Amino acid sequence: MTSQSQGIHQLLQAEKRAKDKLEEAKKRKGKRLKQAKEEAMAEVDQYRMQRDQEFRLKQSKIMGSQSNVSYEIEEQTQGKLQELHGSYNKCMEDVIKQLLMMVCDINPEIHMNYRTTN
Repeated sequence: MTSQSQGIHQLLQAEKRAKDKLEEAKKRKGKRLKQAKEEAMAEVDQYRMQRDQEFRLKQSKIMGSQSNVSYEIEEQTQGKLQELHGSYNKCMEDVIKQLLMMVCDINPEIHMNYRTTN
C-alpha cells in the first residue's frame, strides 16, 4: 500500500510540476506577445511619422509652387487693372465730349414719316 501511495504521490507531484511548467510557459508566451505587440506598435508609429514627414515635404513643395502661381495671377491681374485704368483715363474726355455734343448739338428737322394733314 505504501508503494502504491508513493506512486500516487509521485504522480501527483509530476502532475503538479507539469502544471507549473505549463503555467510558466503561458506566462512567458503572454510576455512575448505583449513585447511583440509593443515593438510592432513602436515600428508602426515610426513608419507613420516617416510617411507623415514625407507627405508634409511633398505638400510644402506643391503648395510652394501653387503660391507662386497665385502670385503670378495676382501680378497679371494688377497689370490688367492698371492698363484698364490708363485706357479709361485716356478715353474719358473724348467720350464725354462726344456725349455732350450729341446731347447739346440738336439739329431740329422733321421726321421722314411725318405727314402733313391739310
